[in-house]
Amino acid sequence: MSRIGNNPITIPEGVTIDIQPTQITVKGKMGELTQDYNDVELKVEENVLTVVRPSENKSVKAKHGLYRALIANMLIGVSEGFSKQLELVGVGYRASNQGQKLDLALGYSHNILFEIAPEVKLETISEKGKNPIIKLSSHDKQLLGFVAAKIRSFRKPEPYKGKGIKFVGEQIRRKAGKSA
Repeated sequence: MSRIGNNPITIPEGVTIDIQPTQITVKGKMGELTQDYNDVELKVEENVLTVVRPSENKSVKAKHGLYRALIANMLIGVSEGFSKQLELVGVGYRASNQGQKLDLALGYSHNILFEIAPEVKLETISEKGKNPIIKLSSHDKQLLGFVAAKIRSFRKPEPYKGKGIKFVGEQIRRKAGKSA
């Protein structure tokens, strides 16, 4: 029994839903998202959307909670949006942006130029005495997580000194190093 799949989803104010036989489209003030679905049924009654599974097949059970979570994230995204912040920890690590191009200096022999999707808003903050911060915000949670993970992969935090790109608030597990 899927506990997540059985939870009803309340539709926020100002959000419209268009349900097709294999696709759902959600429109709101932040943007528009579409998601394909199969093996489940969607029912809307009085601003409440429920995901119903027609059978007890193993594959249908697996998709029940998945599609409920994806649709809930779509509704939150088009009404409020999502944001992630990445922090650059290390001497000489810098971040700057020109429009949707992110320029990272991460201790390599060259700067890394990364083109970010137009659906993701990019902002860099560099204050003296503090680590540079990259702020990402979007209405699409999947795309936002993908872009943040890609940026983090350029220099993952290492456990000995803690240098690298980490999410704000993330705890890096530290190791002791050599004991001489």
